[in-house]
Amino acid sequence: MEALSIGQLAEAAGVHIETIRYYERRGLLPEPPRTSSGYRQYGPDDLWRLEFIGRAKALGFTLTEVGGLLSDGTRDDPISVRVMVQRKLEAIEQRQRELAGVRTRLARLADICADPDSEDCGALRVTS
Repeated sequence: MEALSIGQLAEAAGVHIETIRYYERRGLLPEPPRTSSGYRQYGPDDLWRLEFIGRAKALGFTLTEVGGLLSDGTRDDPISVRVMVQRKLEAIEQRQRELAGVRTRLARLADICADPDSEDCGALRVTS
């Protein structure tokens, strides 16, 4: 694979050019070599990293967490990756419990408000 321009890399990865620049500033993508005229040159590793970032974000990882997954100490250590993934699963399970509680309270309120004469539902009415 020959060197890609920033536009070619963005197209191949399905992201905007500004996203690539932002990831470079955040340290998620290494600063690429440049041509004598100053144009960035990217390779297959850069495309892989961009695609990895996209997959990790789709799984709910923050960019800070993605940086941790991409760090040299973590990337090649399955135990470190497993710990990070397990933490993410625990956070998701906690959020699901919270949402289940909100859903239960909303369903209860919907039942109360089904009766147009309900005094309890009146607490939500906006008065001027």
